[in-house]
This record gives sequence, C-alpha cells and structure tokens, in this order.
Amino acid sequence: MSVAIAIDNVVKRYGDNTVIDGVNLAIQPGEFFTLLGPSGCGKTTLLRMIIGFNSIDGGEIRIDDQVINDTPTNERNMGMVFQNYAIFPHMSVRDNVAFGLKMRKMPAEQIRAAVDEILRVVRIDHLADRMPADLSGGQQQRVALARAIVIEPAVLLMDEPLSNLDAKLRVEMRNAIKNIQHRIGITTVYVTHDQEEALAVSDRIAVMNNGVIQQVASPIEIYRRPANTFVASFIGLSNPLPARAKRLADGRVEVAFTDDYSEVFANLTEEVTDGMDLTVMARPEELTLFEEGPGIAVQIESHVFLGLVTHYFVRLPDGSQAEIIQDRSREDIFPDGTELFARVDAKKANVFRADTQTTLVRRD
Repeated sequence: MSVAIAIDNVVKRYGDNTVIDGVNLAIQPGEFFTLLGPSGCGKTTLLRMIIGFNSIDGGEIRIDDQVINDTPTNERNMGMVFQNYAIFPHMSVRDNVAFGLKMRKMPAEQIRAAVDEILRVVRIDHLADRMPADLSGGQQQRVALARAIVIEPAVLLMDEPLSNLDAKLRVEMRNAIKNIQHRIGITTVYVTHDQEEALAVSDRIAVMNNGVIQQVASPIEIYRRPANTFVASFIGLSNPLPARAKRLADGRVEVAFTDDYSEVFANLTEEVTDGMDLTVMARPEELTLFEEGPGIAVQIESHVFLGLVTHYFVRLPDGSQAEIIQDRSREDIFPDGTELFARVDAKKANVFRADTQTTLVRRD
C-alpha cells in the first residue's frame, strides 16, 4: 500500500549555513514527486533527510502519521537509487538484487521468486547471471533500481539516477523508470537538476533554490505558469522584457513594452496598478516576428534552421539578447542583420512584478 510523506517546516544547518530553510511539502501516496533545482540548492540534502542519512535540525518528516525524525535508516523501509549505482562489482546481477532480501533473512525460495519477478519487471531477467563489469550503464542502472524496489519499500528515493548516462540512454531510462513506478505504484521522490527530465517523469515538481521551495505544481503548470521569475528562467527558456502597466476600465491590463507598442492582458490579478513596473517573461515560441510595427524593435544576430522551426537570436533595444522560435508557417527565413518587430502572445506570456519578481497572472 502506498504511503504519504509530510515534510513540515524542516530545517537543516551546517554550522552557520542554513541549507534547508523551513521546507513544507505534502507528497501523496503513489506519487512520482521530483525535487528540481540547480546544484547546491538543497535537494539532495532534503532527500538524505528523508532516508535518514542526514539529521533534521528542525521540523518533522512523517510517513503517513508516523514521525521518523529519529528512526534509524535501516528501520524506515525505504529504497534508494544512487547517482553512481552503488552495485557490488563482485556479485552477479541476481545476487546484487537479492542482497537486501538476504539481509532480511527471507527464505531462499521466496528470495529467488521475488528476484525473478523484479528482474522481469525491469527487463533484465536475461542478464541474471552476468557480472556488473559486463553490463552497460543503462543495465547497471536497472540492477540498482531492481535492488531498491525488490524489498518492497514504502518509499523509493532516487538521487540523480540518470546523470552518468549518455543522452539517448537517459531518455530510454527515464521512460522505463516512469513506467515501472506507475506499474508498482510506489511513492517516489526523485532528485534531478535536469528540467526536461523532471517534466518528463513527474506527477508533480517542487522547484528549489537556496534551500527554499519556489513552487510546487504539475509539470504543465510549472512550465506554463511559473510562480516567479526564477522558476520561469530555470524551467525552459524565457526572455525577460521590461514593461509598464495601465489598468483599463473593464478590468483588463494594458502592458506597454515601448511608447508605441502594448498588449492587453485579460488574466492579471487586482494587484496590478497603474504605472506598475513589470517584467514580462516570454518563451521563444511566445514571440512572433513581423517586418512592420508595432512591436519591440529587434535585429537578427544569427539563426538556426531546424526543419520544423527556425531559432532566431535577436538583439533587443536595451542591448540584451533574446531567442525567438518561428514555425514553418513562414516559408522564407530572415537573414542575419534584418531589423524586425517582435510581438508578445498575451494569452501565454507570464507577467511578474518587477520589484518582487512574483507572478501577477491570475490562478483560475
């Protein structure tokens, strides 16, 4: 049966340095939950606090209704897959996977049946008698995954499990991990710094920075409606555009990018006031190039043709660079040096306060 994980106001300090600063999370039973953030943001520290490798300096971690702050690691009934696999080089695949069950004194016949079953689940049953040195990186990762879940843990923890694999194998393994996790239904906490990986595998994502949770949401919401400019810039690519607000009588907001170009946004909160300084974050596909105004004046510095789309790298009026993606609806390609106008998609672009960098988009 899947369990819930509650992380309530959890703190971790190393001397005077606070690396986890009052984190609160509620992870649902059977959920594939990802901690995402840049290196050093505290995500691995939090994962190690859940399994018991790191002590907790404040707050509580609960599995269902049981506080586990002081529960020894070996009594938490959790499985963990490490970045470097940590499989035993002197043991066969079968013996590696059976190790945890042997430590639990399970009868030999039951061990063999459980190992055979999990090897089939992760699709390496044909490799049962091989040694780790004879396996590819992806096969070794499947061994590590099988060893972690054969003990039927309440929680599966994964720390950057795909970072040592090449790009093609990462895609293959992330799909395999997601399918296996959904089949088994085990509550999973997954750590990565790879935004695409997080979007691909997660039910929900917690974006972290400097030991603080910036946003918790589904992959779609994280990408489409980031809570602040950090999330907007960390998840995918967003072009920051300075602007100013003018509230209209009908409740909509006119967002002025230049003296002669503005867009009307119908989805902004009442927090927006006349004259408020804004930062509009527009993803490359949320900007469109035109040969005539109105629009933000840009000059093409370079471009990359990729068949279905063309990526343009343009210079903005303030000297900064932006990226714009145009699809095949336009047959010709603008040459480098062309001066054009970029317009913003007001239905998709995100708007933030310039001072606090927090979203002004209404949560309907």
